[in-house]
Amino acid sequence: MQLENAVVLVTGGNRGLGQAFVEAALARGARKVYAAARDPRSVRTPGATPLALDVTDPDSVLHAAGQAQDVTLVVNNAGISMRASVLNGAIADIRREFETNFYGLIHVSRAFAPILAANGGGHLLNVHSVLSWISQGTSYSASKAAAWQATNALRLELAPQGTGVTGLHVGYIDTDMTAGIEGPKASAAEVARLAFDGVEADAFEVLADEVSRNVKRGLSAAPEALYPQLV
Repeated sequence: MQLENAVVLVTGGNRGLGQAFVEAALARGARKVYAAARDPRSVRTPGATPLALDVTDPDSVLHAAGQAQDVTLVVNNAGISMRASVLNGAIADIRREFETNFYGLIHVSRAFAPILAANGGGHLLNVHSVLSWISQGTSYSASKAAAWQATNALRLELAPQGTGVTGLHVGYIDTDMTAGIEGPKASAAEVARLAFDGVEADAFEVLADEVSRNVKRGLSAAPEALYPQLV
């Protein structure tokens, strides 16, 4: 899978990491880049093709798929963080996270899988998080862990049609979502670059920052090693 001459669709492509994906795809010579968003008028990237798409609405997803039959690479980037406590947070907030971060990924992947197959196989790039592997005590981690396992399942199910699947793991990214959060943050442009490098290398997984690499290494240790505050 090469970005040059590809037709790319990025969910949540109007801002933050999504906008960085749109810009990076255009810079690498993509033939067309659909910047998908609930409100396509919010897409501001020159050269991008705005596309109305609400990943939580199956009808909206199917309509968008009907408008973008030429896609060869789908970037499942749309995501939200409600910072809801699993124990005490509003169930409505937790459901909203899962509707976007997990079910949204499923809706989009299902709708575009036959399109990718018809266009030669193509590729899915799914945005996860280092919090797929380690909890911060919120439902966001649970939703991203579910998305990670969905990606693993999609990789197996889509292999026979020649569709590659890459999962992206990263810690905090310097976007609106992390405004007000202290700590090191990766550049959205750098994360997009590393992710597309992984797509072009047909990598199963991209670890886009040192936090993700350290946590991945730590997964082979005893569970309590990941939660020193409890020991």
